[in-house]
Amino acid sequence: MFPKSGLYAITKDEKNDKKLISQVEAVLMGGAHVIQYRDKIRTPAQQHAIALALKNLCAQYQTVFIINDHIELALAVQAHGVHLGLKDHSIAAARTKLGANAVIGISCYNSLQRAAAAHQQGADYIALGRFFDSYNKPDAALASPALLTIANQKYNLPIVAIGGITPENGASLLASGAHLLAAIDSIFGSGDPQHNTKKFIGLFPPK
Repeated sequence: MFPKSGLYAITKDEKNDKKLISQVEAVLMGGAHVIQYRDKIRTPAQQHAIALALKNLCAQYQTVFIINDHIELALAVQAHGVHLGLKDHSIAAARTKLGANAVIGISCYNSLQRAAAAHQQGADYIALGRFFDSYNKPDAALASPALLTIANQKYNLPIVAIGGITPENGASLLASGAHLLAAIDSIFGSGDPQHNTKKFIGLFPPK
């Protein structure tokens, strides 16, 4: 279910519900392979209607839909899965709640030790980074592209690179071993999400 390569688009905090949904549709029209709903300004209860609308949009475009952090919300809207960070629930807890077929991704930051643990515990993909200056997580530890090469050699999992990635610098991370590129601001903060999505898509070999 989870793609082996492509653009992993993560939503940017946006107070206007309709604008957020419209931006995601533009990104889907541009060809994104994964949409993650990440929302740090609403409670999970407030996120429900938006998450459901985004899930239905992703279904129309046959695109994987992931919820950031909130297992219960992912379950409630029947998202494809959940993405977990350092302080979130365990993989085992997410698997128990969401089932064997759910996609569970893990933030591993700049830690191969965390990547090894995620692999051992049954993660469906691992995310490494930040690799460049990041608007959304400026204080996150910097990761070396060499981590992508090592992780690609060691783990039979899709590897997502994240952190300050743009259409201009993303190719270097793919060459280092990333399978997917994750982006927030360079898509949703660009003023033209569909156009920038297409620029990202151009970095990947055609299917």
